[in-house]
Amino acid sequence: MLQVENITFSYDKNKVIKNINFSVSKGQNIAIIGESGCGKSTLLKLIYGLYDLDEGQIFWNENEVLGPKFYLVPGMPFMKYLAQDFDLMPFITVAENVGKYLSNIYPEKKQSRINELLEIVEMTDYSNVKAKFLSGGQQQRVALAKVLALEPEILLLDEPFSQIDNFRKNSLRRKLFSYLKSKDITCLVATHDSSDSLSFADETIVLNAGEIVIKEKSDHLYKHPINKYVAALFGDVNELKLSELVEIENADETLLLFPHQLKIVESGNLKVKIKHSYFKGSHFLIEAEANGNSIFFEHDAELKINSEVFLTKIK
Repeated sequence: MLQVENITFSYDKNKVIKNINFSVSKGQNIAIIGESGCGKSTLLKLIYGLYDLDEGQIFWNENEVLGPKFYLVPGMPFMKYLAQDFDLMPFITVAENVGKYLSNIYPEKKQSRINELLEIVEMTDYSNVKAKFLSGGQQQRVALAKVLALEPEILLLDEPFSQIDNFRKNSLRRKLFSYLKSKDITCLVATHDSSDSLSFADETIVLNAGEIVIKEKSDHLYKHPINKYVAALFGDVNELKLSELVEIENADETLLLFPHQLKIVESGNLKVKIKHSYFKGSHFLIEAEANGNSIFFEHDAELKINSEVFLTKIK
């Protein structure tokens, strides 16, 4: 089990991690989400042991994670950390990069492991290509294979799919997270992509200004966001009073509704003026205005600009 116990960390005098406390069971996949600058990358680096803590402790089972004051080469041997700079050797091949830390005593076993990893990241055809000739997305996939080579107990990934095109990203995520589950590897992923959280993470940690807002099962977090900050991390969100949707006494309750939770009706309390229609393939995302505020909802057809419609909440 990973235990992060009341840790605080500062760059100079600026606290960027503030009294963070949580635990992760072996084999869990945890997504860490939050706006840029909230401390996601720094938290991963602290868990890996790249920095010394101001306060608190971090443990993996009975092993305490310690920083540069205690180790000449920072980083814990039972963990692997994939940074956003990939750390590849540009003048050696893809296969050589992936197998850099694998033993040469049994060359056939080493080659078999390299082939397995390249298959996972869909880079088999580039095995003999030097890393300097790869695109950013291809380099990112090779870096993923490299950190998996020695099969760590904990894998820390910082925006691991940021440069990978969408059509390949989805396939890669399915293969990678399925592999990690099959090997019971604990994984923490710092990400801006809500799909990493909703589709693959057992739980999600939400950070804001270096503090944990909430740690919860990913589906529950999406269905029951505790505030607009949390909801907005998953996409456009509307903050509406219940009284704006239905006629009811004492309807001061605030609702956080995603666009798919609103629909057009013939009449109602919430009247909006259409501003834009954005084609999304299976539907249109409609941007409207009511009382000076933007309202987003989904519809199966484009709507005329400046036309007016009534909205209500889908039950």
